[in-house]
Amino acid sequence: MRTLTDAELLNVWERGLGQPAVYQALNLLAASAPQTPPRDWAAVSIGRRDAAILALRERTFGSRIVSLATCPKCSERAEVTFEVAQVLAEAPSESLATFSLADFGYCVEFRLPNSLDVAALENAASVEAARTTLLARCMLSAERDGEEVAASQLPMELVSEVADRMSVADPQADVRLDCICPACGHAWHAAFDIVSFFWTEINAWAARMLHEIHRLASAYGWREADVLALSPTRRRLYLELIDA
Repeated sequence: MRTLTDAELLNVWERGLGQPAVYQALNLLAASAPQTPPRDWAAVSIGRRDAAILALRERTFGSRIVSLATCPKCSERAEVTFEVAQVLAEAPSESLATFSLADFGYCVEFRLPNSLDVAALENAASVEAARTTLLARCMLSAERDGEEVAASQLPMELVSEVADRMSVADPQADVRLDCICPACGHAWHAAFDIVSFFWTEINAWAARMLHEIHRLASAYGWREADVLALSPTRRRLYLELIDA
């Protein structure tokens, strides 16, 4: 994986406008690691994908992350600052493609969710429907007394065990931040989605970059490529000359 140039990042941002977050993530990874086929990125688990997105974010904007979380008790907005390394989960020592679980008289075999599975949930009518669809896609087989069983027929207790096993096997897929409300003192764990957070940062960066390109092109007659070829330091100095 390599750091994207300003021109490459703008191109990825433009392609990703209006797309679901899952495709924005895959576009970013395909651009930063062109040696890996896009279909391979789509097939890796959500945790492995998000770990790669975290690494790319660190290369792009640095290791410090400043996020906002809303207190579930009083609705106050709390600022949460942390380093990328603090939310990098330790990968399990054993990396398996498939997992097995036997309980409640059932034997099930399943795999971890990937980006293609998440994309399939875009039009789910409800959270329950999304959960059922995801389980059906990740379930490779399910049997009871030698008879095949559909994913929708599994008891909720077993479904919960499968979900817990997935979380343990792919911990980077569910990052939680320790938050304390500055107003009421309430403590809670807030979910952190690196894909949506990083894309929000890229959106803000792209808006600033396009504004800088417009100002420099208007002042000096440069093309967009000329402006993007400048280092951030030289670009800033030229902008200061325009304002002088």
